[in-house]
Amino acid sequence: MSRIPDPIAEGLQRGWKVHGGPHAPLPETLQCDVAIVGTGAGAGVTAELLTQAGLKVVLVEEGPLRSSRDFRQLESVAYPELYQESAARKTADKAINILQGRCVGGSTVVNWTSSFRTPTATLDFWRARFGLSDFDSDRLAPYFAQAEQRLHIGPWLTPPNENNDLLRRGAARLGIAAAAIARNVHGCWNLGSCGMGCPTNAKQSMLVTTLPVALDRGATLLVETRAERFELANGQVRALIATPRGGTGAREVRIRAAHYVLAAGAINSPAVLLRSQAPDPHGLLGRRTFLHPVVMSAATMPNQVEGWQGAPQTIYTDHFLETQPIDGPMGFKLEAPPLHPVIFASTVVGMGHSQAELLRQFPRTHVLLALLRDGFHAESPGGRVRLRADGSPELDYPLNDFVMEGARRALLAMAEIQFAAGARQVLPVHELAQPLADWPAAKQAIAALPMQPLLTKVVSAHVMGGCGMAADAVRGVVAPDGTHWQIGNLSVHDGSIFPTSVGANPQLSIYGIVNRLAQGLAHRLTGRQVALGAPAA
Repeated sequence: MSRIPDPIAEGLQRGWKVHGGPHAPLPETLQCDVAIVGTGAGAGVTAELLTQAGLKVVLVEEGPLRSSRDFRQLESVAYPELYQESAARKTADKAINILQGRCVGGSTVVNWTSSFRTPTATLDFWRARFGLSDFDSDRLAPYFAQAEQRLHIGPWLTPPNENNDLLRRGAARLGIAAAAIARNVHGCWNLGSCGMGCPTNAKQSMLVTTLPVALDRGATLLVETRAERFELANGQVRALIATPRGGTGAREVRIRAAHYVLAAGAINSPAVLLRSQAPDPHGLLGRRTFLHPVVMSAATMPNQVEGWQGAPQTIYTDHFLETQPIDGPMGFKLEAPPLHPVIFASTVVGMGHSQAELLRQFPRTHVLLALLRDGFHAESPGGRVRLRADGSPELDYPLNDFVMEGARRALLAMAEIQFAAGARQVLPVHELAQPLADWPAAKQAIAALPMQPLLTKVVSAHVMGGCGMAADAVRGVVAPDGTHWQIGNLSVHDGSIFPTSVGANPQLSIYGIVNRLAQGLAHRLTGRQVALGAPAA
């Protein structure tokens, strides 16, 4: 690994302007054309395009700057270093565990590379319910295509690992269509440790693609620095106030810009606006925050699965998204997650002898997950971001009967597929579940489980909404061009602008939609036409 080029180390040697943490001291004031909060999917795309247009850009990131030499494929290092709250961020009632990145590159550094364009059915719903008339598959296609080319998003041609192939085989035996997942990788070593940062730089995260380009063009990066609030006056941002992370009594950094882009991710973007006391005349800020709530089913197979090896997520089925109307009972997408011992042990149920037995079977364990498509029904309004007393955000997301009815159907579907794939026993990930020896027994037992929060294990890695986009200020926080409805020099460029969940892993939706928004912003600010991957103006 030591022979692999490290674009971050090389950039720092070239003189990138990086401040905060172990790098250059933070300045008291900064002046720029555009200040961007965040460095994840939306921020990275925006930074490349705005610097291409010749604009002076400052990026503010709460997490550290790490690189491939730091990604040692160790959970004990990766989770506290690269994730929000050490990969243990939870909803207010502790019923949902949320995985979000907190490092330069954001969640793009630690995601599992799954790449889907925004489903047509989702875009149709946005146009009908939120007036987003320009958001259709044909008009977005060029922006998705640019992102796919820039980030090497394409078919994964290597055979799936056993954990994924069991989903394919089980679904096929039930007559359920399954397909391969496109991935944003270039020269992937098929290691399986994507969630701990890519040690070979094969994953085309913002860390190794758009951000180095922006920094080479003169952008300034503040790391381990928290964007606290905007100073607002007369419908404009006057300054962004940031502080060193963890610095008691540390002095503030004041950033003045002509325009500001908020791209800190759903939960954190609404939190910045809440701390800024941003205008919210229709009570929408922080509301309609969605998670794709995930439930899981573990199975013991007769042969080795070794789900920690190989590309982590390469097969999916949308069959159960298509068995009811999009605004009907909650549909779900099925995928197979990577399996690593710490996150597995902290997710499955039980303790003592019962969990020791589960871990003894770990090499033969197969797991499926169901992404529940939230936000399309009146009984699925999502959650609400609010502030704790110290100004940090938390998400209140009630798991109501509508959501949990979908979760029960998902547990049933996953168990049937696992038995069809040859499982010796299946364990729904639920505090009261017991290992089940066959499909008839599983069907009866899952139907009887009390589907309640904290009993049913629910997790999420896809946070969306909270600054929803709509054709008017009555229905959305931001306009269709990404501009805040009440703050004229502020745009939001991340997954928080989605008015519902996507119904698919959201990273390509962010790349493609923000690509369009950022190109529009660059043109409004400079009159120049820009495109992802093009040379600077």
